[in-house]
Amino acid sequence: MTTRSTRHAPLLLHNTMRITPGHLDEFRRAVERAVVFVEEHGPQLAVQVFVDEEQLVAHSFQLYPDSAAIARHWQLSDPYIAAVMEHCTVERLEMYGEPEEDVVGDAFRPDVAGDVPRTVVPRLIGFVRSAGDA
Repeated sequence: MTTRSTRHAPLLLHNTMRITPGHLDEFRRAVERAVVFVEEHGPQLAVQVFVDEEQLVAHSFQLYPDSAAIARHWQLSDPYIAAVMEHCTVERLEMYGEPEEDVVGDAFRPDVAGDVPRTVVPRLIGFVRSAGDA
C-alpha cells in the first residue's frame, strides 16, 4: 500500500487569515460571495470557513479530490480570492496530503507565497464518505 498522495488522492487545505481591523463586515461579505461561487462552480468536495471575531482570525478548510482540483479552483476563483484578500492577510497555509508539485507547487514556493509559513503534512491513510453513504 502506498501512503503518498497522488493526483487522485484527496487533499485538505487549511488557510489561516488575519482580518484587517475595521474590515470584518467586508471580509465576511467577500468570503460569502466566494463560497457561494465555489459551491456552484468549484471542484471542492467541501468548504468550511470559521471566524473568531474577537481575535480577527479566520480559518478556511477546503477538501479537494486531487491536486488538479486545487489548480482548477485557483484559476476559476481568482477574482473572488482577490476580493477576500483586500480585507485580510494569509498567516499560514497548511496542506494535508502531498500535492503534486507540477500542479500546485507554486503556492508553496517562497518567491510566490512570500514569507507565509507553509506546511505540507503527508497523508497516512483515510477515506471520504459522502452524506448519502453515512
